[in-house]
Amino acid sequence: MRFVRYTRGGGPQWGVQTDEEIHSLSSSPSGNPSYEDLANPQYRASVESAVERGAYATVDADEVDFLAPVGNPGKIVCVGLNYYDHAEEQDEEPPEKPMLFGKASTSVTDPGAPIVHPEDVEQVDYEVELGVVIGRTAVDVDAEDARDYVAGYTAINDVSGRDAQFEDGQFYRGKSYDTFGPMGPALVTDEEIDPNAVDVECRVNGDVKQRSNTEEFIFDVDDLVEYISSAMTLRPGDVISTGTPGGVGIFREPPELLESGDSVDVEVEGIGTLTNPVVE
Repeated sequence: MRFVRYTRGGGPQWGVQTDEEIHSLSSSPSGNPSYEDLANPQYRASVESAVERGAYATVDADEVDFLAPVGNPGKIVCVGLNYYDHAEEQDEEPPEKPMLFGKASTSVTDPGAPIVHPEDVEQVDYEVELGVVIGRTAVDVDAEDARDYVAGYTAINDVSGRDAQFEDGQFYRGKSYDTFGPMGPALVTDEEIDPNAVDVECRVNGDVKQRSNTEEFIFDVDDLVEYISSAMTLRPGDVISTGTPGGVGIFREPPELLESGDSVDVEVEGIGTLTNPVVE
């Protein structure tokens, strides 16, 4: 199913989007779901049945403002060099283990919201990524059981301040400026897509900059949940950003970086397109 988090001028609500219509889960007796609910097959089956019966109030999708599926993640765990083509464009050998770094939860912003180009950063870059939203507390999870702990998948633009990143010699500040984490437009469950075999694409002002498929993953979603949960507890609402393919702006000749006035689309097959303008 395609779950969406949205507002109609009030507080955040959850719904199920079918075509151009949203079935409001806040109109159900149980109200808005938790991430544990979204990871529960029985809950999803009951919601699907209710949608088919027309049990929920509906609203047109063009009457709402979509929100990031996770507005305030407990943590965002990012994976570096996780596509073979991205390692190749940097002349790096594929890593033997996942390379992890963090991104501040306060970087998250909504579909359509501006990416603010900081005054002290010159090299602002785009990165299309598949996001994995955790739905159950995960500790030492085996890869074969990983999907049981996932609430769903979303699209992420892992916006990066390259000069800050290179100056610091590590990623946290450069990845964590406010608005550097656009996320959305939906959270799609495991029944709908195979996260290890979806097309991903990034466009700037309509021009394709990145195009790949998650079959290019060095470490797939199942591997990542196993590896990360062996080092730290993953809790409902945590997000794994699974890495970006080749084509990022900083490694182009010459570099092609984001400027005020640009519009960035990141698209993940089966999830949709996340669009954000860049402003000063």
